[in-house]
Amino acid sequence: MTDNTNYTVFKEFIEGKKVAIVGIGVSNLPLIQFFLDRGAWVMCCDKKPLDKFDKKTARTLKSAHVELRLGDDYLDHFKGCDIILRSPGIRVDRPEFVKAQKDGAVLTSEMELFLSMCPAKTIGITGSDGKTTTTTLVYEILKKAGYNCFVGGNIGNPLLYRIEEISKDDVVVVELSSFQLHNMRVSTDVAVITNISPNHLDYHTDYQEYIDAKSSIYAHQTDKNKLVVNFDNDITREIGEKNILSKTVFFSKDDIGKDNVYLHKDVIYLGDEPVIKTSDIKIRGIHNVENYMAAIGAVGDMVSREDVRDVAVNFGGVAHRMELVRELDGIKYYNDSIASSPTRTAAGLRACDRKVILIAGGYDKHIPYDEFGDVVVDCVKHLVVLGQTGPAIKEATENALANRRESLPITECTTFEEAVAAANAVAAEGDYVILSPASASFDMFKNFEERGNLFKEIVSKL
Repeated sequence: MTDNTNYTVFKEFIEGKKVAIVGIGVSNLPLIQFFLDRGAWVMCCDKKPLDKFDKKTARTLKSAHVELRLGDDYLDHFKGCDIILRSPGIRVDRPEFVKAQKDGAVLTSEMELFLSMCPAKTIGITGSDGKTTTTTLVYEILKKAGYNCFVGGNIGNPLLYRIEEISKDDVVVVELSSFQLHNMRVSTDVAVITNISPNHLDYHTDYQEYIDAKSSIYAHQTDKNKLVVNFDNDITREIGEKNILSKTVFFSKDDIGKDNVYLHKDVIYLGDEPVIKTSDIKIRGIHNVENYMAAIGAVGDMVSREDVRDVAVNFGGVAHRMELVRELDGIKYYNDSIASSPTRTAAGLRACDRKVILIAGGYDKHIPYDEFGDVVVDCVKHLVVLGQTGPAIKEATENALANRRESLPITECTTFEEAVAAANAVAAEGDYVILSPASASFDMFKNFEERGNLFKEIVSKL
């Protein structure tokens, strides 16, 4: 184990303590063993009964020496707990958590605990759109430059159980959601906010709380740290202009010069130095140019220009992000299941070189779709809608059509299979059929990966 004073203190503290892990999933399974191995008494809490878990999780829970609190009253058993690790999807102000803290428990999360002990330099990425791609780019560029890197957080990999593997010479890259950042009391050394637009308003009390949660990524920084923000987004520009805690680096599609990252004549610059041409970037769309600018803002002072260019010309993107699934009879089918907000879908549609057949709709996060109607009219030749948000997307599109005195065929569907079939039925040679829901997946699927995988499965059988 590397020298890590914070972890050594924690390891001594945790022995014999009662730890509640709230929210059990495959990604949390390593944490159970992590605490057991360090002498803690572990209680696992989840609303689902044991028979509703996948086989691997159920098997692990049965074989581990842990106390199980499952079912509707899963949050009613914190008496005597020293530490409670909440799942990001459960709000910190739940009455059960408030009472437990009054009784002496420490409420934290896997990511907060990890960041408080991590001996390595940490780079955190958040934003309404683009954070997974930007996180992956940062990780790939650093790896290319020869750093020993770890990646985790919202991208799907827990890191706390790997704390003993990490040294002060390593670099850790983490994607952070607003759920993870809500009331976070520690910030990363480098913080990146790609953009902020209304999202997850079914979880946050209002838009301001969502903005405040995102801002936690830099709220505890010092003058030794760095904040990278999007100058072209009103909210993030204001955050950067008000930041007095750390060094601010802006990125922009316009020439803003100085020590910032910007686009000038199709070349991305860092300060006065050209880094890469936009033509070097394999993944298409101006939103991906912005993702590269954010990544360069984060690590441009740690890597060579050749490292960035090598990744740019070879990196083909992350699954479920404008992923070309198949070309059949001259029709291209793209899986953009990650697009769970109107702004994310809009960015993908604007990156296309023609009007597309769009499949949209899903779980309602209480996001407004008013402005999305104009995007659909601009970029779509046939709209297929389904799910809870289908009616709202249809209404926004019809309003835009009425205002512009234009027409656009819209097909309403009940099931996902029906929607893919409807899109396929109207497609002809040269068309793009794109699944880009502008909505979350939870009305029909466990997550966006499951939704995207079903789309790929159906398309592969056409």
